[in-house]
Amino acid sequence: MDLGRQATSLRFLIRDRDAEFTAAFDKIFTSQGITVMKTPPRRPRANCYAERWIRTVRAECTDRLLIYDERHLRSVLNEYVEHYNAHRPHQSRRQRPPDQDEDVVVPLEGRVQRRRVLSGAANEYHRAV
Repeated sequence: MDLGRQATSLRFLIRDRDAEFTAAFDKIFTSQGITVMKTPPRRPRANCYAERWIRTVRAECTDRLLIYDERHLRSVLNEYVEHYNAHRPHQSRRQRPPDQDEDVVVPLEGRVQRRRVLSGAANEYHRAV
């Protein structure tokens, strides 16, 4: 297996201890200089942030679209990541996206405009200027 150009941007691979990950699997990554780290045994919450992200991106994005190939998948995921970080409300941040400063005051007056994201699988709303 050749990881190609993508391996240069990776430093770590965090994985669980599932039996499907063999020594050969780890060897592929270590041969590219990537450190393979296993989650602690019997600790289901050790990878909870990644699990939550995967559940969210599947429910809101990939399960709603027909993905044609790797290039299309990368395009869809890039668009979703931008939506997730810049526009999607997060309860833990009082309905503000991660990239928005908490000190910014959102106007409550004016017309609301909708922008379709991911071919209509999601929508973004903002005040018209």
